Amino acid sequence: MRPPPPQPRGPDWQRLLASLGQTARAPGLRDFYQSGCVSADTPLAEVPLVALDVETTGLDPRRHSIVSIGLMPFDLQRIRCADAWYRVVRPDTPLSPESVTFHRITHSEISQAPSLDEVMDELLQQLRGKVMVVHYRTIERGFLDMAVRRRFAEGLQFPLIDSMELEARLHRGRRQPGMLARLLGRQPASIRLADSRLRYGLPLYPAHHALSDALATAELLQAQVATHFDPQQPVRNFWS
Repeated sequence: MRPPPPQPRGPDWQRLLASLGQTARAPGLRDFYQSGCVSADTPLAEVPLVALDVETTGLDPRRHSIVSIGLMPFDLQRIRCADAWYRVVRPDTPLSPESVTFHRITHSEISQAPSLDEVMDELLQQLRGKVMVVHYRTIERGFLDMAVRRRFAEGLQFPLIDSMELEARLHRGRRQPGMLARLLGRQPASIRLADSRLRYGLPLYPAHHALSDALATAELLQAQVATHFDPQQPVRNFWS
């Protein structure tokens, strides 16, 4: 039995992007907004999606920077690996030993890489007209917004679906282990990307690589919808 439909979320992105397209000053940003997006009533099954992941030098977009970006276009039936887009970029802030341990991008790799400014127009072009899908929206939305502000002195707004938030919705209504169960070692369900994928029988991929994490996120959303949601529900029930 499927859970109740999600409640509508977020603004009317079609109208908001149209408005931003009239006020954005930077040409690349204006073109991105004027490409628009689907209406809020569009069935999720008909929405052009792109899974997005960024790796960074830390967790605070005000103090840290993007070091790689991965995009994987898809819909609920097909993942378009041939159209994947991946870039290592030279960050504005230095790599730390901790961040290198996570994403394994080294100083030698970034020394010859373009800056994010140099690939920004290409990135925005890849995202035009699509609804982004991420796992934990705070990272992608925060870092991309800050990166655009640094270049254009304008923020970046875009519709997205958060597969982590969807997984949290599913487990929020389920009974979590009580104190005794926790003492015996039973823990609340993890909604991290790898743990969420395991619940759907999806394979493990190397973590903290922007492109493989984007692929993992795309597959997870497909599995979540196939298992729990009606793909004919309007996209407004999923995006934020």
